[in-house]
Amino acid sequence: MTHSQPEGFLAVPTSGNGRGVLVLHAWWGLNDTIKNFCTRLAEHGFVAYAPDLYHGQVADTIPDAEILSQAVDANHVQTEAKVAEATLFLAEYVGQPARGVAVVAFSLGGYYALQLSNADPAHIHSVVLFYGTGGDFYGTSAEDFINSRADYLGHFAENDPYEPPSNADKLERALRQAGRPVTLYRYSGVGHWFFEPDRTDAYNAEAANLAWERTLQFLER
Repeated sequence: MTHSQPEGFLAVPTSGNGRGVLVLHAWWGLNDTIKNFCTRLAEHGFVAYAPDLYHGQVADTIPDAEILSQAVDANHVQTEAKVAEATLFLAEYVGQPARGVAVVAFSLGGYYALQLSNADPAHIHSVVLFYGTGGDFYGTSAEDFINSRADYLGHFAENDPYEPPSNADKLERALRQAGRPVTLYRYSGVGHWFFEPDRTDAYNAEAANLAWERTLQFLER
């Protein structure tokens, strides 16, 4: 069965091929920041694909983002199916079904990346989280990762009202109890969205550059 490209943004290296990275956007939607992130990955030899979970809608303000994200989470089973469809498309596109793909998730996407890694262990070999976990809904127990075969990398902010340090601690503990390799970095003096340059009130270039280098090293292994 051939899977057609779902709604989203695809960035391909000049070589035309590479290892696949699924990118799950934050609650702002599939904005230029996420597209630029995919393009940067393609410049480093990856095929990056970001599904559009909002069907073309993009939020610029927190109230608008809350409305969009709540609608997606209220239908999380349908959203999980969209993410699964995107995964199959990307795995088929890169032609490496045996190796599978990596997934990089921002904020809102964190829950869906974690859920996907357990639901589809055959396709997901690596997970990178940017200040997003499953909160109290997923990732707090080793049982949440009973099927996973993935390695995990996380970037979390010291001052984050959306993802307090306790969330990252719970996730790390659950992954270790499940026997999964995990490295979670905590970035001091920064808050949520520190990686996203369009969030000028939160962006921190030093922390963002370090997180980018760590992510590349993890994906290139």
